[in-house]
Amino acid sequence: MPLGSMLLAIDVGNTETKLGCFADGELKQTWRVTTELRRTPDEYGVFFTQLFATSELDLSDIGAVVIASVVPSLDPVLSAACKRFFGPTPDFLKPQAQRLMTIATENPSEVGADLVAAAIGGRERFGAPLIIVSFGTATVYMAISPRGEYLGVAIAPGIIVSIDALIGRTAKLPQIALEAPSRAIGRNTNEALQSGIVYGFAGQTEAMVARIRGEMGANAKVVATGGLAEIVAKQTPVIDAVDPHLSLVGLELFHRKN
Repeated sequence: MPLGSMLLAIDVGNTETKLGCFADGELKQTWRVTTELRRTPDEYGVFFTQLFATSELDLSDIGAVVIASVVPSLDPVLSAACKRFFGPTPDFLKPQAQRLMTIATENPSEVGADLVAAAIGGRERFGAPLIIVSFGTATVYMAISPRGEYLGVAIAPGIIVSIDALIGRTAKLPQIALEAPSRAIGRNTNEALQSGIVYGFAGQTEAMVARIRGEMGANAKVVATGGLAEIVAKQTPVIDAVDPHLSLVGLELFHRKN
């Protein structure tokens, strides 16, 4: 592989950061790590070096970096780390400044860069109209109009946030494996929690999709993304496809078109 021929895309979320390496527009390698607010640029450099080494990649393979971030305090740190260890200055996706997708909300500057990246990637892969359900720190329902516009979102507490809140406020409830039980009526505490969480979020997804489709006036396709997408998608026919890397795909397209 020629030196400096790859693109590194970084999606910085409040809880997790997703990274992906692209070569010739194809996603070759991905990582999902905890978002760490206290690292210095040098510490991020060491971190990047370790990630690349485990995947038999070299820092010199990266010729460009593109970032979507919802953690502003990390932006200068990541920028400095990328410039020092990769060479190029990273390109940041700013929702109000990008020109790939019309943001039809009341305040486009309020929209998260990660959501816009996922919307761009989703429209590129699945067309429009489209509903993207992102299962992350929050569960976010994104509506993309038949004309390909970002109409808006609905935001609910995420699966892990809901579990942590429930268990943290209830002394006797145990930690559970996040999987669907064999029945909705739990016969023990674990089954009861698994049923309420997994089937509950599947039901929420079905209800929200129905409402959003009704308001859009279109039978929009539904795509799930995020680290927990598969768990819910297996329990409801309303989800047509699962793609955990939509935000990285959107960042690659943003970089290529920009």
